[in-house]
Amino acid sequence: MASNKGKILTRRDFLNQVGKVGGAVAVFGAMDTLGLFGSSVSANSDFRAPKKSDLTSKKIGKKVVILGAGIAGLCAAYELGKAGYDCQILEARERTGGRNWTVRGGTTETEIGGVSQTAKFDKDQYFNAGPARIPQHHITIDYCRELGVPLEVFTNTNETAYFYQENVGALANTKVRKQVIKADIRGQTSELLAKAVNQTALDMPLSSDDKERLLVYLRREGDLNASFSYTGSSRRGYKELPGAGLAPGTLDSIYSLSEVLKSEMANHISSEYSFDQQVLMFQPVGGMDAIPRALEKQLPGKITFGAEVQEIRQTAEGVRIVYKGKGASKEITGDYCICTIPLPVLKNIPADFTSEMQNAIKSIGYATTGKIGLQFKSRFWEDERIYGGMTTTNMDISQIWYPSSGYGTKKGLLVGYYNFGGNAVSLGNMSLAQREAHALSQGAKIHERYKSEFETSFSLAWHKIKYNEGGWASYSASDRQNYYPILNKPQGRIYLAGEHLSYMTGWMSGAFESARIAVSDIHEKVVKESEKVTTKVG
Repeated sequence: MASNKGKILTRRDFLNQVGKVGGAVAVFGAMDTLGLFGSSVSANSDFRAPKKSDLTSKKIGKKVVILGAGIAGLCAAYELGKAGYDCQILEARERTGGRNWTVRGGTTETEIGGVSQTAKFDKDQYFNAGPARIPQHHITIDYCRELGVPLEVFTNTNETAYFYQENVGALANTKVRKQVIKADIRGQTSELLAKAVNQTALDMPLSSDDKERLLVYLRREGDLNASFSYTGSSRRGYKELPGAGLAPGTLDSIYSLSEVLKSEMANHISSEYSFDQQVLMFQPVGGMDAIPRALEKQLPGKITFGAEVQEIRQTAEGVRIVYKGKGASKEITGDYCICTIPLPVLKNIPADFTSEMQNAIKSIGYATTGKIGLQFKSRFWEDERIYGGMTTTNMDISQIWYPSSGYGTKKGLLVGYYNFGGNAVSLGNMSLAQREAHALSQGAKIHERYKSEFETSFSLAWHKIKYNEGGWASYSASDRQNYYPILNKPQGRIYLAGEHLSYMTGWMSGAFESARIAVSDIHEKVVKESEKVTTKVG
């Protein structure tokens, strides 16, 4: 670390140095030690579900046509239904959920371009092709509670899973337990920072008490010895595990700071501490589609399947939607419309939108992303003491997800790749057989039994899935400034909703939250209209 002699080092300066060397985790700990955290963040709870009692008349009599039976569309119909609105949902597919899609044995899909496949998974195996985890602070949890959807823990982080980097540094092509890299990088950087704190030349305007508190924190954070040196600890695991009798366990030698940094494995750690990637997350028991199925159960007779929207029209008095049903074009009218169709699809549907809105719709890009579910005849990863979590790699498969349920059973299904950007495009352009072979070849570099235990797969490229054409809205800073405000403004009697109308793109909570905004806006307008009518009659 460069000398700071003659320079006054403030707490901000110190934390900046901590961040450069130790990353977000070290900054978090140092800030906590210095008492720099304020109150915790709480979920937004401003929404109030519409009620019949909000209106002066006993019957609302308003009809809302909802386009799309994904999470946003289902939520909107569910909330409006509580107040007696007549909601009709048009869904192009033969199922609800949209991107909330659980693939099971017998699931069929034809990608744009004509590639078709049918899942051959066993009855008790499933693959969440879209969303697969729920952070605790997301409103999705609240809807699961309200709808009676049972949840179980999703193991988002597992220290016994691996980092694997190809052709990078001294640890190249070596699978290393995550706990090893985390222990070594924290230990090595804590040692550096502890020695920096002890340098009187830094002339830091920290009180002697603050200095001692930081040293105590750094010693604990890095598991340093009395000389503030990192020599390894049980945090990184054992070469030989402790046991009974005369078996205290044997620690392995540590990796040097240079080795860890050159491997680039530690660069992946910070993603696990982002706000939406907290360690303890959840998933519905038996598959993510339990959420749309629970909502669908609340909406009997309200969903028309196989209804592909062809036109979105409106007048001053209402809306008119033209859709292709089974065999012919049909129309449905209503007082309002909530459109949850993804923007890459919506931009090609004739609609009574302003030119400004049409330009905004076509200007938003969507993430390219792909997944593959691999079923194996044994859960060989559990033989390596991996129960849930993810292996992270710089290969084009990006990551491997291990199942967070069914521990100790015979068979298992894991996510063989979940990738993005150019990697997703490259693998998405492969044939189904090539995707499978590639996933197995890459995975076999980490698990030698990959190919011998493999049974069947199902893969998808979301940018090739009809009625989606992308994973989620991908806004740039300029998009948020120039187009996002326009997308959030209703077009007369038409309101947009979906994850793309949120700052939580890619998460179900974004769809839920945006639907609630549309519901509130429509209900507020209807209440005002009702009050005007009552005043005139009076």
